[in-house]
This record gives sequence, C-alpha cells and structure tokens, in this order.
Amino acid sequence: MARILGIDPGSTVTGFAVVEAGALPRSIIIDCIRLPRAAFAVRLGLIFERLSEIIEQYRPDEMAIEDVFVSRNASSALKLGQARGAAICAGAAKGLPVSEYTPTQIKQAIVGRGHADKTQIQHMVRMLLGVTTPLQADAADAAGVAVCHIHHSRSAARMKIAASTTGRRA
Repeated sequence: MARILGIDPGSTVTGFAVVEAGALPRSIIIDCIRLPRAAFAVRLGLIFERLSEIIEQYRPDEMAIEDVFVSRNASSALKLGQARGAAICAGAAKGLPVSEYTPTQIKQAIVGRGHADKTQIQHMVRMLLGVTTPLQADAADAAGVAVCHIHHSRSAARMKIAASTTGRRA
C-alpha cells in the first residue's frame, strides 16, 4: 500500500497529511506546521526541516502538493511559491516523486465540484478518511491533496489497463 504525503503549503501554516492508499484511504497523520514569527528565510528553512523529519518518520512513497493559485496580491503569491519550493525541495531531497494539483482539481476530487468552500473540504475529508475529530482547515486541505493524488493515480492506472487491453496507448 502506497503512502502519500499531502501538502498544503503556507508561509505561516503549512498543512501536511500522510494517507495510506488502500481499498479505502486511511489517514496516518493529519496536522500542521505552525511557523513562528521570524524572518521569512528562517520560516522557509523550518518548512524544509520539519517536512524532512516527517518524511523520515512516516516514510511516504510519494508527495502531492497544492499548486499555486493566482492571487491578487503579488507579494502573497511569491511567498506562497517560495513555501511550496521549500516543501518540494524536502520531498525531492528524500527522493520522493512529487505531483502537483490545482485547488480546483483537489476540490473536484474531494467534493465533486471545483468551487467547494473550506468547510465542505473539511467535512468530506473527515468522511472519506473516517476521521472523527475536527480538522484545522490547512490540515484538511493537505489530506485533500493526498486523497486527490490517490484518485488521480487510480484513474491513470485504470486508463493504462484499459489502453493495454484495447491495444491503444495511455
């Protein structure tokens, strides 16, 4: 069973989740890295260090991360991109394949429509993973990224099987 590390990057809070991709996905951990008020470079280093520790501890097979969305605030978008970069580097440094998904793809996979709100994501992640306790929004988003990756991987595998049985390329 593959383990997926889902990441919802942020420069003040980075959500993470490790989800096992069985017949029914199962959460191993769903949590957040809360960063101190410190210089931005220090926070980026902490994202890298903490995710590296999480990868060592939980041994995921793959990493999935939310892609940057277009923001009206250029400064916020740049900071988010840098936080994503620190997270991606942590996964790449540990040899994990990294997949990226847009917020719309994640919402579509979790809720069934691409314009769901945070509370809908939180509710559906809890239902899909059998979590009984409330989830912080960033942590739920990270779990949603992992579940989205599982859905996309399964779809790709089914398409590959279908293509091989019909003699077509996937």
